[in-house]
Amino acid sequence: MRLVLRCLPELLGHVPEPVPARASLPDWLRALPSMVESETLGGVELRGMKHCPPLVDALSLGVMFRLAADLEVDDGEIAWDWDPPIASDALETRSPVGAHAPEQARGAPFGLPPDQFLVKFTNFWTIEAPDGVSLLFTHPLNREDLPFRTLAGLVDCDRFRDGYVHFPAIWSDPGFSGVLPAGTPVAQAFPLRRDALELSCQAMEEADLARHREVQQVLQAEPGAYRKRFRAGLPKA
Repeated sequence: MRLVLRCLPELLGHVPEPVPARASLPDWLRALPSMVESETLGGVELRGMKHCPPLVDALSLGVMFRLAADLEVDDGEIAWDWDPPIASDALETRSPVGAHAPEQARGAPFGLPPDQFLVKFTNFWTIEAPDGVSLLFTHPLNREDLPFRTLAGLVDCDRFRDGYVHFPAIWSDPGFSGVLPAGTPVAQAFPLRRDALELSCQAMEEADLARHREVQQVLQAEPGAYRKRFRAGLPKA
């Protein structure tokens, strides 16, 4: 599937390009131990989370949109020193981040203090998707290390392909102080075809049970069985 991302000519090379999420894996994933000793289980050695293909594949799936400029955060205030080129013929903010008033989230169960603004990360790229394809934008998966939480939204980018999709987020770490660097992942996007969904819920029949038992036995007996036998892996670009 091909997505076309465009920015204003003046900004090309001045704002981070969106990248395949696999190119933006967090440092902590690489630093995870391969094997761990479990005190909970009396010292048994276990495989660490970096051996979990579903977790790694979730981190690697889709497109990652990144913060345009360094943000300096101090005592709940956000500032930046960024002077991108001016596009004379475009109605576009030059701020890497904006805000939503607290009242706009009133009634939503986001855990916001009454007077806290929502931040809105600015996206400087339009997104053109193939016909029948929407994009689900959400917080970068499994990235609880980030001091914010991006809210999820679905946009029909086959039709809304010449405007910008910005990313509202809750600043979830009030104690954060320092620099949130340019290039920080702020939203992960997944193309979805708008096909009708049909569910069929039923009890396993005899053949289903036989296959189920076989899979369960393999998973018990063979470490890494999912990765070796069932995982398709993400397609290469």
